[in-house]
Amino acid sequence: MTGALVSPRRRPWSRRIARWLLFFVSFFVLVYLSLCGALYWAMWQPPDVFGRFMMKITKLPEAVGMVMPFETLWMRARAGKLQPGEMAPDFNLPTLDHKDTVRLSSFRGVRPVVLVFGSYT
Repeated sequence: MTGALVSPRRRPWSRRIARWLLFFVSFFVLVYLSLCGALYWAMWQPPDVFGRFMMKITKLPEAVGMVMPFETLWMRARAGKLQPGEMAPDFNLPTLDHKDTVRLSSFRGVRPVVLVFGSYT
């Protein structure tokens, strides 16, 4: 009896609207996932490549940047593979006067070394 109350002309419109709505939602989800994938890829690149990518991203509207999961992707991409207690990878750094270099492994077994990565400006 309830089927008789619904007009036969009304059903095709609701199906058409549902199809268009599904199309637009699918399109925006695909664009969003593509942007997230591109951002995640860029975070794995060297700093100069990541910087160039971010310069292009900042030209997008602010609303796009607000909905991107930047912090989540950043923490996952830059988490690293070292676990607490493992040896730090060996590297060379210039001294402050740039006249010499210091190798991390030269301190191994001699004295404790604390590595602080950050900015003091």
